[in-house]
This record gives sequence, structure tokens and C-alpha cells, in this order.
Amino acid sequence: MRVIRAFATSAFCGLVAAPAMAQPGLVPHRAVYDISLDEASDRSGITAARGRMVYEFNGSACEGYTVNFRFVTQIHTADVSRMTDQQTSTYEGPGGNSFDFVTKAYVDRALDREVKGRARLEDGATVIEIDKPERGTVTLEATQFPTRHLEELIDKAEAGETFYETNLYDGSEDADRIMTTTVIIGQSETTDPQDGEFPAAGTIEPARYWPVSIAYFDLSKGEELPDYRIDFKLHPNGITRDLVMDYGDFSMSGKLVDLAVFEQPAGCGN
Repeated sequence: MRVIRAFATSAFCGLVAAPAMAQPGLVPHRAVYDISLDEASDRSGITAARGRMVYEFNGSACEGYTVNFRFVTQIHTADVSRMTDQQTSTYEGPGGNSFDFVTKAYVDRALDREVKGRARLEDGATVIEIDKPERGTVTLEATQFPTRHLEELIDKAEAGETFYETNLYDGSEDADRIMTTTVIIGQSETTDPQDGEFPAAGTIEPARYWPVSIAYFDLSKGEELPDYRIDFKLHPNGITRDLVMDYGDFSMSGKLVDLAVFEQPAGCGN
């Protein structure tokens, strides 16, 4: 059973990466989501699934941004039950010009795969130095890293844009490819007190959010269908909730059940 690729770094999303603008609304926080099976085709063989996802975002435009992420799922088929555990830590440097990453994926508590390396934007290209699974260097087209991708998305949502295409490098899979993303942004809405996530979401300020759908394509495969798609609600401060992660043969939903907002770091020069 493959380890499920999760909503880890991209919004949780182009242009040649530009220097990241300070986003005073991006708040450091820890969000906890309960995961459940949304839909599954007969082809998937999946009969049930549940889990938990924890996403912790810290830092500032001056210091750079860190993300610590863990996604644990128990997946059942007619023949077997497997637990997958993906643990990712990243650091995106000030200006969005460098990106360090390490991901460990476990299946039934045994290490299945580890990916580790660093990437930097240099001379109109993305240069990636990979330590694991095999040491090597890869040079790809210029792109952007996850926090800059999120900033771009918020900027476009605030400007009223509803559709755009961009690209992203997040160190996932074998850390040797750039994903093309198509982004659909819905009209701004306000959290309804009847929303099932309201006990946690009610603490989010501002309560305003956009419904967002992002499809991720690996064009190196020459396929027209996305590898996966993520739908979610995005608040202007970077907090996301009400997730649906669609992997084609099956999809999983993630509901925000706990949220801790951390103190905002001091501004540059303070």
C-alpha cells in the first residue's frame, strides 16, 4: 500500500518565484484535523479509513518559516488493514529563495521511505541537493516554495481572481519534480455558527474565508488528469479547514477539531 500523499506543505500552492512579501495576516498556529473516508470506488478496495493530521506553522518573513506536519491514517480493505504515518519538517528561508525538507513515511510503524534535501533558487533555476533516498543534485525550472505559494494564493484571492495556474516545489515524492497546480477560488464567505467545525473555527479571526480547489499535476508523466486534488476553506491568515483530499479512486475529508494560535513574531528589525 502506498503512503498517501497529504495536504502537507502547500496550503497547506506560476510564475518565476518573486521575493515573498510580508504577510502580516499569516499567523503561526497548530491545527489538528480528524480524518475520515469521504468516498471510495470499488476499484480502490478501501472499505474504511480514519486518522488524524497535525499541521504546525511558525516563523516570519524575516526569520523564514517552519512547518512540522504529521498525517496518520488507518486504512482497511477486505483483506488487510494498514497504518501509514507521514512525518514532514520543512524550513523556507527569508525571501522564499531556499527550502530544506525531510519526510519520513512509515507503514505499520516500520520506516518505508525517507526523503531529505534542500533546494534553492539560483540563476533562474531551482537547484536541488538530495541527501536521501540517494545522494544527488537535480536542476529544474525556476518555481516557488510552499509558503510563497500560499502567499500568492491569498494575494490573488484578495484581488478577486477566481482561477490561475502556477507551479510548486515541496520536496515530496522523490524530491526531483515540480508540480503544476491549477487553482479555483470561490467568492469570499463568512463562517456560519452552524458550521460543524465552529467550536474550533469560531476562534479564527478574521472569520472570512474563500472556498479553494487546487489540482496538482505531474507533467513529467505526460498525463492530463491530476495526481490528486484538494478542496478546502482558506482564511486570510493562512489557516485552512474543511479539507477534502481526492486521490482519484478514493477521497478523504479532514475536519478541524483543535486550533492553537501562537504569538506573532516581532517585525523585521525589532
